[in-house]
Amino acid sequence: MKLFNRMPSAVRAAVVPGDRVLAYAEGPDGYVIAADKALYLGGERLPWFRVDRGVWDEEGLTVGTTDGRSHRALLPEPGRIPEAVRERVTASIVVNQYVPLDARGGVRLVARRADADQLIWEFVFDSGLDPEDPGLRALAEQALEETRRSFGV
Repeated sequence: MKLFNRMPSAVRAAVVPGDRVLAYAEGPDGYVIAADKALYLGGERLPWFRVDRGVWDEEGLTVGTTDGRSHRALLPEPGRIPEAVRERVTASIVVNQYVPLDARGGVRLVARRADADQLIWEFVFDSGLDPEDPGLRALAEQALEETRRSFGV
């Protein structure tokens, strides 16, 4: 009978000093590690404020990041990884506010808590809107200032 559930040395070695492991699971391509400050996936450290969403299916995890990239990990036995990912992504979001901009659509203003408790703001424009349109950008910036004032951040 095993008295202690020891963390594998590969998990300890993959995590940078200062990150505390919350959950891990082994897949065919290596370990997926959920730490307090980041998700370790495919040999890459993804800080939680960069993780936009995690989607699960019967084969594993797909993670979308705020820069539009997608990461996939096969996890036949995910253990507590799904709960840890959901909790950490949710905990990183400080503000998530949808604001209509004009008749064409709106923008979701999202503030995520980064390391050292700084806030990182992002604009998520509705599908079909050009985020480079200077008029929409100006409306989004104005909405951001109003949102920051109303939330006090």
